[in-house]
Amino acid sequence: MSAGHADAGAERYDERPVHDLVGIGFGPANLALAIAVAEHNAHSGGARALRTAFLERQREFGWHRGMLLAGATMQVSFLKDLATLRDPGSRFTFLRFLHERGRLVDFMNQKTFFPTRIEFHEYLSWCAAAMGEQVRYGRQAHAVRLPGDGDVLEVLSRPVDDPEAEAEALRTRNLVVGAGLTPHFPEGVEPGPRVWHNRDLLPYHRSLTDRPHRRFAVVGAGQSAAETAEFLHREFPDAEVCAVFSRYGYSPSDDSAFANRIFDPDAVDHFYSAPEEVKQSLMDYHSNTNYSVVDPDLIEQLYRTSYQEKIAGAERLRFLNTTSLTAVEEREGDVRLHLRPLVEGEPYTLDCDAVVMATGYRPADPRTLLGPLAEECLTDDRGRLRISRDHRVLTTTRIRAGIYVQGAVSQHTHGITSSLLSTLAVRSGEICDALLLDRAGRSVPVTPVGAEPAENLAVTAD
Repeated sequence: MSAGHADAGAERYDERPVHDLVGIGFGPANLALAIAVAEHNAHSGGARALRTAFLERQREFGWHRGMLLAGATMQVSFLKDLATLRDPGSRFTFLRFLHERGRLVDFMNQKTFFPTRIEFHEYLSWCAAAMGEQVRYGRQAHAVRLPGDGDVLEVLSRPVDDPEAEAEALRTRNLVVGAGLTPHFPEGVEPGPRVWHNRDLLPYHRSLTDRPHRRFAVVGAGQSAAETAEFLHREFPDAEVCAVFSRYGYSPSDDSAFANRIFDPDAVDHFYSAPEEVKQSLMDYHSNTNYSVVDPDLIEQLYRTSYQEKIAGAERLRFLNTTSLTAVEEREGDVRLHLRPLVEGEPYTLDCDAVVMATGYRPADPRTLLGPLAEECLTDDRGRLRISRDHRVLTTTRIRAGIYVQGAVSQHTHGITSSLLSTLAVRSGEICDALLLDRAGRSVPVTPVGAEPAENLAVTAD
């Protein structure tokens, strides 16, 4: 290629629009950020507005759809929605949603801070509908490149249903990775038609409703495991449900007022500035607020159900405690679990119609997406990303564009709330402010984006 052609290509490249932010993933974290940016744009005027786009592999907004069980409630107050802690007067609070749905008084009469998971998902979908123009649904981001001098990144994506299609490139001064969590299976266990992660509980269980069942197993001891056991016991009244876990029983979550201070926005500041040994101590002290623990009311309900069945002489809900899962063998028409008692007894097998692995999640590592650029991200002595207080990944000087992360990947720097809803509203404001400060220090002009007045930020029906 001649030098003339190369220069012409560079000129065409520079003419492509540059976003201030491209977000990967559009779960609650990046949805909260989209709202914070939209409200900034509405109040600041077009000259200071931020140009944004988000890529989401799902074809529509959805948040843990497979666990939207009837009657299951949130474990977090509705006041920790996507906006209230950042701006109680926001257009996108849960209370505003209830008002527009005509249910505000009815909700108040329940005298609870904890809506059902189904209703909170409706709220999230209501917010997402208002941000729809910013989101490219059904697209999978597969690479990030640094084509120029370090100020601009290029995010490549393809349609999920056509991975061979030509990649679309979005140019951006900042990237925010909010890719969420990946379902975790025990070592040696693979998902299959009768081996599911609890994430897929609702869609998968419907495939089994056309015939009678003998037995289901649920592996795990956390909130999702307990909810799954209760759900299967209720949905299949003729089947036995076996809860398999290595402890003696479900452990209650600590929802007391003082323990809940670990979820306060100020706690993020305290955690971030603490020495490494204090960080670890805080995680150890307060892991029982969130990890492998169950709501006490649900524990009591399950225990009561089990006891009443013992009285009746028909035990359908069984707890195989102090038991380890050693192997899963999916066969024609059923699945065989290989179990080993931890205290006494010989190993044995359990044949089930299906087994649900409520065995948690693992954070997606953004470095997988970054490819060769991952080498430009600084890490600590344990190989973890170094992340600034405003959620920006620290990089070498070769990258001047911002790379921000949301989710469990920042738990080692920002604490237990990183993967939770509790501080989403505040965090979204912090990242939005960081983008504005970063842009103010740049000499590269930003294409103005028009913005409507705040009162014209419409929310449409799902």
